[in-house]
Amino acid sequence: LRTYPVLDTTKHTGFIYFPFKSFKMATLHELDSPDALESFRINNANALVCFSATWCGPCSASKPQLEDLARSYESDPTIALKVGIVYEHNLGDALQRYQVRAFPTYILYVQNGAKEFERIEGVNFEGIKQIVKSAGCKMEMGTGYSLGGTSTGSDNATSAADARMKRLEKFQINNVTNNNGPEEVKEMKDEEMKDAACSAPEQSPDVEMEVTPDPGDNNKSSELGKTENNDDVTMDVTANLSAEMIETLTQTMGFSMIRAQKGLLNGGGEIEGAVEWIMQHQDDNDIDDPICTIPGANASQGIIKAQSYKCNECGKVLSNMANLELHANKTGHSDFEESTQSVKPLTAEEKAAKILEIKSLLKAKRDEREESEKQENIDREKQRRFMGKEMTKTREEMEREQRKREALMRKKEKEAFKRERERIRKELEKDKMERMAHKGKLNSKLGIDGYHPDGIQYDVSNTNDKQDAPVEKPKVKVSSEKIDEYIAKVSSYKAGGDGGKCLKVLKLFLKNVVEYPNEPKYKSINTDGKAYKQRVKPFLGAKSILLAVGFKIKESGDGLVLADDADLDFIGKIKTKLEDALSKY
Repeated sequence: LRTYPVLDTTKHTGFIYFPFKSFKMATLHELDSPDALESFRINNANALVCFSATWCGPCSASKPQLEDLARSYESDPTIALKVGIVYEHNLGDALQRYQVRAFPTYILYVQNGAKEFERIEGVNFEGIKQIVKSAGCKMEMGTGYSLGGTSTGSDNATSAADARMKRLEKFQINNVTNNNGPEEVKEMKDEEMKDAACSAPEQSPDVEMEVTPDPGDNNKSSELGKTENNDDVTMDVTANLSAEMIETLTQTMGFSMIRAQKGLLNGGGEIEGAVEWIMQHQDDNDIDDPICTIPGANASQGIIKAQSYKCNECGKVLSNMANLELHANKTGHSDFEESTQSVKPLTAEEKAAKILEIKSLLKAKRDEREESEKQENIDREKQRRFMGKEMTKTREEMEREQRKREALMRKKEKEAFKRERERIRKELEKDKMERMAHKGKLNSKLGIDGYHPDGIQYDVSNTNDKQDAPVEKPKVKVSSEKIDEYIAKVSSYKAGGDGGKCLKVLKLFLKNVVEYPNEPKYKSINTDGKAYKQRVKPFLGAKSILLAVGFKIKESGDGLVLADDADLDFIGKIKTKLEDALSKY
């Protein structure tokens, strides 16, 4: 919908201004549903459909141009093309059927919608005109009649009066009948021309009107008088109107001169647009008021034309459509209108000043970016140092905890060493007292755990020569309670799970002996092996368990070997005790 400014008559003394009213041509068909779109395509031989969106800035800005294009096609009798526009919110999911990927998209359908000839994405009216021309959207011309009512050669041709009467009936104009002869029409035309030349009632004492009729040609519209003022120059807005169109509207169609001129001014300078405008405004109170003159250079063309585009959201004036699209894409604004305000080109000095301003802005942006990057580098360095300190602190804390654990382990080892030394000291004291009580003899036998010294059994009454003969030591069997004590000692090592590891190795030694009694390799244990050194030898009671079940030290001293008379059932019981201790560990 085009809007034009209403001029204030109080600021221009001596002139009368006619306010141009907004209007909307019906040549651009609004399609508000998918069914309406399909009906529009099928019912027209050639249809140009614009797929648009209300939120699209270029769509809103280019709609007036689309209306002008639709009006030009509608008024051209040689082109059979209808133009419609449909918005995406009215189509909904049906939009997917037309494979629209951008807004606006213009699609030309031919053969009553059966075929899509071509499509254009984006605002490109030159391209639209080219595809319409390529599609050959021509009107099928048959035998008809000229606007003046003369026959084109057909036998059924009607007279000019009959053609005029039909048009009057079509537009429902009752002020002129078919009885009007040429003289009456001519007389009525002269009266209307005089009414068009007269001015409005007095509004200022400075108004002077001069009417100069053209006596040489009564078939042409009279020229409006010129209004002269010392400072302002006025222009007749009807001077450039087509005399042939005015004659067609007045003589053939029967409209008054005032209405014909207003229709052409407001209908885009075309007969069809003029008729449509007259039909829309025939009931207005000021429809027959005289047409007023307009001042200044803007009236030099007789019609007020848009010189630029204005953004209603920010008030910025844009010189052309390219700047409008750039502004819409950059800011997201979508409310634009045409404006009569012209954008003056910049002078050389203004261009130089603008370039300096842009350079200063770029320099400020660059300095700001460099300052921001410098600050970011500082922040990253601070973060790096902070994380380094945190990692160092964490590492020191872990090392401190490790030292505490090692110190606690050494303390436990010292305490265990002190207890063992105290036990040995008590054993020595006990052995000493027993020797003193039995005249140097010991009644107790050498045990296998800890220190149970047997020593040399002194026999003061023995004077025979049997000292060189080997003495057979009686075999001592360790009780189950003693073995339980050994197992408890091994289980007491909790640090690092060392006691459990030792129990596993001992159980494995005994299990191999029980399950494979005839295998020689399972009857000997290498005491120099890694498993024995790391998991058996360091723990008190571990070797004692092996000696108690029947293992004895080899003569070479580098291992243990199972005695031939070892009790396998007893070994099996000890293995079961080791399994129980391991499960409790």
